[in-house]
Amino acid sequence: MIEVVNPATEEVIGTVPAGTPGLVDAAVTRAATAFPTWSTTPVEERLAVLGRVADLITGRADAFATTMTAEMGTPATFAAKVQVPNPVAIVRDVVAAASADFFAAEKVRNSLVLREPVGVVAAITPWNFPLQQMVAKIAPALAAGAVVVLKPSELAPLTAVLLGEVLSAAGVPSGVVEIIHGTGPVVGEALASHPLVDMVSFTGSTRAGRRVSALAAETVKRVTLELGGKSANIVLADADLTRAVKFGVAGAFLNNGQACSALTRLLVPASKHDEAVGIAVAAAARHRPDDPTLPTTRLGPLVSAAQRDRVTSYIRKGVAEGARLALGGPEAPRERGHYVTPTVFADVRADMTIAQEEIFGPVLSVMPYTDEDDAVRIANSTVYGLAGAVFSADVDHAVTVAKRLRTGQVDINGAAFNTAAPFGGYRQSGNGREFGHHGLTEFTELKSIQL
Repeated sequence: MIEVVNPATEEVIGTVPAGTPGLVDAAVTRAATAFPTWSTTPVEERLAVLGRVADLITGRADAFATTMTAEMGTPATFAAKVQVPNPVAIVRDVVAAASADFFAAEKVRNSLVLREPVGVVAAITPWNFPLQQMVAKIAPALAAGAVVVLKPSELAPLTAVLLGEVLSAAGVPSGVVEIIHGTGPVVGEALASHPLVDMVSFTGSTRAGRRVSALAAETVKRVTLELGGKSANIVLADADLTRAVKFGVAGAFLNNGQACSALTRLLVPASKHDEAVGIAVAAAARHRPDDPTLPTTRLGPLVSAAQRDRVTSYIRKGVAEGARLALGGPEAPRERGHYVTPTVFADVRADMTIAQEEIFGPVLSVMPYTDEDDAVRIANSTVYGLAGAVFSADVDHAVTVAKRLRTGQVDINGAAFNTAAPFGGYRQSGNGREFGHHGLTEFTELKSIQL
């Protein structure tokens, strides 16, 4: 069995069975057996099932939110306002995309071009947005007519247990979604290398993504990867500095800093650097580490002791490499729980480790730039390319700058997240896209029939 630990209390709150390669093989075989029937089920029936899934998640919103707070430390308010509503919206957006003649045959000269389901999908999901990332894979796969074997993170598996109950209640047939718990080296690798798996959809670290790709390549599977990020928030000279910096701090500390799209680099004109640091310190100080079940808490614990230690090691490295510690540090803010003090670094250079590597905790790097070209250069100077932001009084100019960023998503002046727009990265942030129409296409194959 795998024990599930509450990161705020360090107490065991549940267990799930630890999967084995043999159990993986049995789950994949059941899914492959279910595929012919599910793939030929009318699209309208498949979408009706997904509609019920969305309704049932909404009906059990409190249970999902409470479970995610307990098993991975996300603040209760964030769980209620983001961790549950976003997945519901993702499911409904997929249903809307699939309803709009998505599967209609296309006539290309003397060919009939058809969209068909990809087959058996191995979905390997992370702990930081557990429900969101599970439905971001399951919903489009089922809409397309594919079947899924899901491996949720062993750090936050209880949300998957709830989702399994919802899927069953919604009428998902036996074998169409198989859930198998376990670790990446055992269950994840068995799925990625299984000969009956046609596609792997993976969300997690870049290091693990490379391993998944290598294993899947042996059988030439389709692979989509949503990996790490080191996103930059570029504040242009004409922007409202206070608003932009406050947005940047919130974007960096989102979900306790455990978000792949977190705006962990704040790029400001050199002449405004010190002023920006002051604003950032004041904003970050309001994120006081506290009990994640309290409605006022903005910063809960990190998911595990290992993650806490990893983040504090980066803070020490930042100090050692010469960044100025403007707030926080590696010292634990509470006696119990996997908490990290909210930290702001100033005078960060692009060649420093904290400016290049994904930290995955509440750590913000403030970086001065000389001009707009320098800002774009710094923003594009990492191996990642998942997200970013631009602030300017001139929206058109901000969009021009956004187009120069080698990243899959850019927010202009604090624009809202869109669950129907494609989400994914450039370079080592992965490949493929999730959400809406574009995410749905990832789970289909194209067939041409010449007439």
